[in-house]
Amino acid sequence: MDFRIICTDPTSGGRLGALRTAHGEAQTPAFMPVGTQATVKALIPEEVWEIGARIILCNTYHLYLRPGAELIERAGGLHRFMNWQGTILTDSGGYQVLSLGHLRKLTEEGVRFRSHIDGSSHLFTPELCVEVQEKLGSDLLMPLDICLSLPASRRAVEDASSRTTRWARRGKEYHQDKPGALFGIIQGGIYSDLRLASLEQLEEIGFAGLAIGGLSVGEEKEAMLETLARLLPAMPPSKPRYLMGMSAPSALVRSVALGVDLFDCVLPTRLGRNGTVYCQRGKINIDNARFRDDFSPIDETCDCYVCRNYSRAYLRHLFTSKEMLGGRLLSYHNLRFMEHLMEQIRQALREGSFPAFLATFEATYKEASINV
Repeated sequence: MDFRIICTDPTSGGRLGALRTAHGEAQTPAFMPVGTQATVKALIPEEVWEIGARIILCNTYHLYLRPGAELIERAGGLHRFMNWQGTILTDSGGYQVLSLGHLRKLTEEGVRFRSHIDGSSHLFTPELCVEVQEKLGSDLLMPLDICLSLPASRRAVEDASSRTTRWARRGKEYHQDKPGALFGIIQGGIYSDLRLASLEQLEEIGFAGLAIGGLSVGEEKEAMLETLARLLPAMPPSKPRYLMGMSAPSALVRSVALGVDLFDCVLPTRLGRNGTVYCQRGKINIDNARFRDDFSPIDETCDCYVCRNYSRAYLRHLFTSKEMLGGRLLSYHNLRFMEHLMEQIRQALREGSFPAFLATFEATYKEASINV
């Protein structure tokens, strides 16, 4: 992996960069569509590429259970298996394993859990987590971590952060210098001192990039942004910074201003499958009765295939009729909205107009659903 900063906005921490792996280059800041089980739900890889994505995220836990890392390795790796030509980041699966509740037991060795598919017992260790991602042929790898839902007590957050660092060290020792760039994951909840300690410890171990985990998991948006504002200035400028599991457009734009480079989230496609779509001024619910006779596009400012060819009335018809094409088209639009937003951000950073873009976006876009 090679990462370089092209320019930095002088009035904020916003960075325009380029991240290159064995599978091509992606400009940053970038949003990564989530292909949990080696597929971005409802879309084919060529559509995801057409939308503008150059990096996608797949999930280690799900692919470990089904179809299995060994099968994907025999197929020639995850890129060939799913026919994706760009970069692939695999998350550790820690969030998924730890969300199993009573189906898992956490120890220093790792996480013992029962499969949500067939009930079979598994032990996920930091070493196995990295081994699975190596077999998948991932470009960007994540070590096994502990991600707590917030709010949580300081003691619980401190214990989870400390164990995450110990597991990160074991993952790094296992990975050594094998192909794929291993990131460290900074934990610490909304406690700045714990975040900074986690960062310092990960830097002592040495990772190719740094992820910020354990945010956007129940805390208020402003608390998340305040945590980032205290953490990001201490992070090394030469490494990519990845904020895990966040896609709310307003928080994303403000996170870019603080210096974040990479984002991912399942929400754009999940919302699309459930009838909610992004517009320039906020989200709309396509099943609303007022769209029955609305023959305008979802968003007249959008350049995507869906907005060029289909009306709100038709999309509402598909959704209320439970036709699978509805979910496909709405997912396509939502991902294009996210990728176009990132393109606008990168252009503003390149032209030195990011502060004006940020002000206009915040004055225009509302997170709550709107009536348009």
